[in-house]
Amino acid sequence: MTGTGTGPSVDDLLRDLAPRVVGVLTRRFGDFYAAEDAVQEALLAAAVQWPEQGLPHHPRAWLVQVAARRMTEQVRSETARRRREETVAAREPDDRRTAPAADEDGGADRDDSLTVLFLCCHPVLSPAAAVALTLRSVGGLTTAEIARAFMVPEATMGQRISRAKQRIKASGVPFSMPAAEELPHRLDLVLHVLYLVFNEGYAVSSGPDLQRTDLSREAIRLARSLHRAVPDSSEAAGLLALMLLTHARSAARTGPDGELVPLAEQDRGRWDAAAVAEGTALITATLPRGPVGPYQLQAAIAAVHDEAATAEETDWPQILALYGVLERLADNPVVRLNRAVAAAMVHGPRTGLDLLARLDTPDALAGHQRLYAARAHLEEMAGDRQAALADYRAAAERATNLSERHYLTLRAARLSTDPSPRTGSAAQGPAARAGR
Repeated sequence: MTGTGTGPSVDDLLRDLAPRVVGVLTRRFGDFYAAEDAVQEALLAAAVQWPEQGLPHHPRAWLVQVAARRMTEQVRSETARRRREETVAAREPDDRRTAPAADEDGGADRDDSLTVLFLCCHPVLSPAAAVALTLRSVGGLTTAEIARAFMVPEATMGQRISRAKQRIKASGVPFSMPAAEELPHRLDLVLHVLYLVFNEGYAVSSGPDLQRTDLSREAIRLARSLHRAVPDSSEAAGLLALMLLTHARSAARTGPDGELVPLAEQDRGRWDAAAVAEGTALITATLPRGPVGPYQLQAAIAAVHDEAATAEETDWPQILALYGVLERLADNPVVRLNRAVAAAMVHGPRTGLDLLARLDTPDALAGHQRLYAARAHLEEMAGDRQAALADYRAAAERATNLSERHYLTLRAARLSTDPSPRTGSAAQGPAARAGR
């Protein structure tokens, strides 16, 4: 689908308008569950009509009117639910008096996008449900698009979204921003959901493709909107910077046939220089403001990688120091794995392998693909070919992403036939995958 003229595409416009229209309808009718469904139908109607007929003078008002009519029709058709009909009718505006014409913007100028985003990331929902609902209600993606992104049947994703809306409805949570005392915790949840959306786009968990750049771009768009809404949040700025600096490498992460290209072997001329510049400027301005959080530290690490003209010029001591701070703030096995890789690049592979050994426990990463892959790279650096070969094969067996499995299988095959050990950049494979 394309837009008209030289402005944004219809897809981009609809995704920008989706949460605002959901907010208008939820405020007007008091029913997020029904409003979200009605807005989805209005978005589909616009996706068909606007490319053929051109954009209305006031696109948001057009969507509000179409969705409001759909809600009214739905209520009136449910004769068995008289009580709900009476409740909605009491809230329903008099069309002759307040409903906007399709080319007028009256009454729809309030932007509730941030409220909708917080509602979709409510604590009553699981992270998986919050991600799906956020992409649909705030991102404007259809159920089919979300299902394809996460490689599940459309019916399954539809049920997941429906259950999420039912849980929000049953919780009785009001359609409003969190209270001041709740905002920090709720903001953390929103940031976490957007981080999950981005990660699934940047490194697809399963299937043939290494990445879904459309999903990553959507996460960046939502993070940018959130940063504008809460400019004083250093972590919101940090998350946006992290996304920009990481996504900047996307074009260089795959070869001509979709194969994985590790960070050390990427053509840095294919990196998005504008995104690198924006992300670097953002994290440079944010870090001194404080307080420093995990997203800012990850963005700072990504900036060090992106600022190096070549892999050999990477400032690994600085990266190691940043991972040390990150481990103190947000200790988890993946952070420790990436710190081990950085330590190997600074102090040698045996240091990194000693640190990885501490992660080979049931409560850390024992049996996990990432641990096998990282260990294989460091063993290859250390010249331990047989150990590296075994761990590459173990990592490939556990990989659910076909592109990663192919890369790991090729590494193992190369070791079994190439007599010369690799001692330089091999360790950057897991750093690019897990540590961004």
